[in-house]
Amino acid sequence: MSKKIFSGVQPSGNLHLGNYIGAIKNFVDLQNQKNNQCVYCVVDLHAITIKQDPKILKDSIRETTAAFLASGIDSHKSIIFNQSQVSAHAEGSWILGCIARMGWLNRMTQFKEKAGKDKEKASIGLYIYPILMAADILLYDATHVPVGEDQKQHLELSRDIANKFNLDFNVPNFFKVPDPLIQKNFSRIMSLKDGTKKMSKSDPSDLSRINLTDTKEEILNKIKKAKTDTMPIPNEISELKKRPEVENLLGIYSSLNNQTTEKTINEFNGKNFSDFKDNLAELVVQKISPISLEITKLLKNEDYIDQILKEGAEKANEQSSKKVKEMKKIIGF
Repeated sequence: MSKKIFSGVQPSGNLHLGNYIGAIKNFVDLQNQKNNQCVYCVVDLHAITIKQDPKILKDSIRETTAAFLASGIDSHKSIIFNQSQVSAHAEGSWILGCIARMGWLNRMTQFKEKAGKDKEKASIGLYIYPILMAADILLYDATHVPVGEDQKQHLELSRDIANKFNLDFNVPNFFKVPDPLIQKNFSRIMSLKDGTKKMSKSDPSDLSRINLTDTKEEILNKIKKAKTDTMPIPNEISELKKRPEVENLLGIYSSLNNQTTEKTINEFNGKNFSDFKDNLAELVVQKISPISLEITKLLKNEDYIDQILKEGAEKANEQSSKKVKEMKKIIGF
């Protein structure tokens, strides 16, 4: 059965191994499955819910696009664009904001986490951005959305908004109600220095993450210095629960090698970590170094990246503006 897939990545700059394994690698796999139609967006409108340096934001949009392309997302097979070039997203978001309810937004836990204790100083954009996310998805009649656990609640909101619009205006199935595609394994890659924290660009230690732009030497050094413990690699997967750093490294190896954690444990159980780290470093270099080199090459040709985004925006606009036009007709504009 064919799927229409929408997903987006914020242009936060400094994409790392966690972004690749948790999202981009999956995007490539979905693109390459027969009959899937994929729309992949650099969600720069979402990025400005917090203040951005304009120069850094522009560079980050290109860097995220370069990471998409270098990882294997093909602009001939998938639509690749940045959100701010397609006005239907903002326009559709306003209409859907009039359908959504305050009570729904008040339940969004991610706003509470990001706004912190002083919610009064958070931007309105940070509060209502799940509605923009709903517009992103619904304007393309997406049937499936790859989401992590932290975005699952926002997809539920998209489903609620779609159902309410369809019901309020008596237009059954006008908006498709999207299903989540939750990556069961390796969706959260943790810090190389602390297996209880998610790998993040905001971590002050660069040794905590492998950036997609790291050189071979940097990757080898970071894997060598990655935190483990004094015990050998376990025999059973159940033993990993109390060993988060070990679980994380075995997960990285398993994902990049497209195999289960059980198979990795069978491969290395009883061996010491120096042997495993040598194999892991070799695998990460093999998978990430070509991406790193390609990103560097692409970023030297900004005109090419901008052209990819322009062509993608034209394709995206064709679909989304048509949907907005139909929405306007339904609501009486």
